[in-house]
Amino acid sequence: MTGPTIAAPLLPQERIQAMDVLRGFALLGILLMNIEGMVGPLNGALTGVDQALTGADRIADTLVYLFVQGKFYPLFSLLFGMGFAVMLVRAEAAQRPFFMTYLLRVLALMAIGLAHALLVWSGDILFTYSLIAVVLLLFFRRTPVSRLPKWGIAFILLPSVLILGLGALVSLVQMVPGSAAQMDASMAEQGAQMAAVLEAQRQAYGSGTFAEATAQRLADLKMMMGFLMFWGPQLLGLFLVGAWFVRSGVIARPQEHERFHRRLRVVALPVGLAMVLVSYLLAPTSDMVTMNLRTSTAMGLFTLGGTLMALGYLAWIVKGLQSPALAGPLARLAPAGQMALTNYLLQSLICTGIFFGYGLGYFEQLSRAWQVPFVFALFLLQVLWSRAWMSRFRMGPMEWLWRAATYLRLPPMRR
Repeated sequence: MTGPTIAAPLLPQERIQAMDVLRGFALLGILLMNIEGMVGPLNGALTGVDQALTGADRIADTLVYLFVQGKFYPLFSLLFGMGFAVMLVRAEAAQRPFFMTYLLRVLALMAIGLAHALLVWSGDILFTYSLIAVVLLLFFRRTPVSRLPKWGIAFILLPSVLILGLGALVSLVQMVPGSAAQMDASMAEQGAQMAAVLEAQRQAYGSGTFAEATAQRLADLKMMMGFLMFWGPQLLGLFLVGAWFVRSGVIARPQEHERFHRRLRVVALPVGLAMVLVSYLLAPTSDMVTMNLRTSTAMGLFTLGGTLMALGYLAWIVKGLQSPALAGPLARLAPAGQMALTNYLLQSLICTGIFFGYGLGYFEQLSRAWQVPFVFALFLLQVLWSRAWMSRFRMGPMEWLWRAATYLRLPPMRR
């Protein structure tokens, strides 16, 4: 009887190609979503469609809001859960210890995410992922496959239910004359505080020194952590659904689950888009402080609709990989997906270097309409660079660092 083998990273032949392609596709959507918060103040990218925009800028802002915003971080989160499950399944099959290996992986991601959030861009998602991944590791690594989607759906629904309940409660309170005046005063004060935060971001990132920008990034990180109680459960739910995609075979053997994928394509995607459109009609813009039944309904529909659209996008990409005409072009995204961590961080470094005041200083000088072709051009360069890099090396530079910290030894880099 042999003992447990030593943990090791995936070999090329063991990778699930669909996951790499989906990561590459998600990188494009993430950059389309993040660019607004890099060209201008971060909080300005969190308020929906900018009513001050007109013409091509308004069209670009609306299209990104409807088809990108809130759709690609769920896709990225699903992929994170898939990565967790791949490591778990391989460890169980080889009778290897999993807990400490994955804990080291999470702690390394936490350090990378914290450095990214404080030194580069405060819209980081990696630090948040690492915090939620600890919960995933502690409480759900032994969850039976059949229960993963049930827990996942429950956690995904929780933030929308809480927001809807909060909006209903605020609307009831506003029906009482004395309470309504007090509530309006409180919201006005919060609105002034958020306006002050946006102006502080504009000054720090637009014309401040690196030290001043870092101080503002720390303040932004604290603010974003305050939202974790609402959005943390959704991320955990997406991680669990992603884990189910791997452990059930849905992502690795899509031909055996064609009915499920077809439902995602022809039901989940259109229903999700309809929910997002209704949300847009109810409240296309948010000031981040106004809360009533109308705005909370819009937020809930937008959040759930975005998740359904992300699942639909996933299913269409998987379907494309089964098509002789589309498989080749889509496969070109795989190298970028294999080094998704490197590319994600590189996007932040390039964009903040171009737009922030301590860089080239083009802050708030790239129009909303021109942000879209800028993103596609940068992403194309990343795809080409990733293909060239992966032809010579086994993994991206940040993936190499992350795996070294995970497995406590230096993995081979060159092919």
